Amino acid sequence: MKALEFENFSAFKLMKGKQLPIGNWYTVTQEMINDFANATLDKQWIHVDEKRAEKESPFKSTVAHGFMSVAMISKLLEDSFSIKSVKMGLNYGLNKVRFPNPVPVNSQLRMLSEVKEIEMLSNNGIKVTFSCYIEIKGQEKPACVAEFIAALFE
Repeated sequence: MKALEFENFSAFKLMKGKQLPIGNWYTVTQEMINDFANATLDKQWIHVDEKRAEKESPFKSTVAHGFMSVAMISKLLEDSFSIKSVKMGLNYGLNKVRFPNPVPVNSQLRMLSEVKEIEMLSNNGIKVTFSCYIEIKGQEKPACVAEFIAALFE
């Protein structure tokens, strides 16, 4: 589905309580998992040791870090919408983060999201709370369910 484009915050505010377009599928490769492991210093074998994971892991392959799916939220939101007047965006925080299903290497992820709340900020900005549901292709349970909060500035 094509991303929605908004001229400014006034136009975007009409999205409160509405679902955004579903984003593109992204394949989670071993290289991505290794890069995340190196960046976060979390090199537990279930993430980086492919041979051991095949033999010893209940998942029979390496799996992505739960926080890797959270780290992808900003990019996954870019697939759903843009606001032309935005000059800068910041990750403000998260609420109610859960990882119901592991993400095996080479899984495909995409996100369904809804604009839950929009709050005006005093410095030409808005704080937006998104309900995020990161699904794994072919799986019933999602990889991640979270409320993601972003601060956007014009």
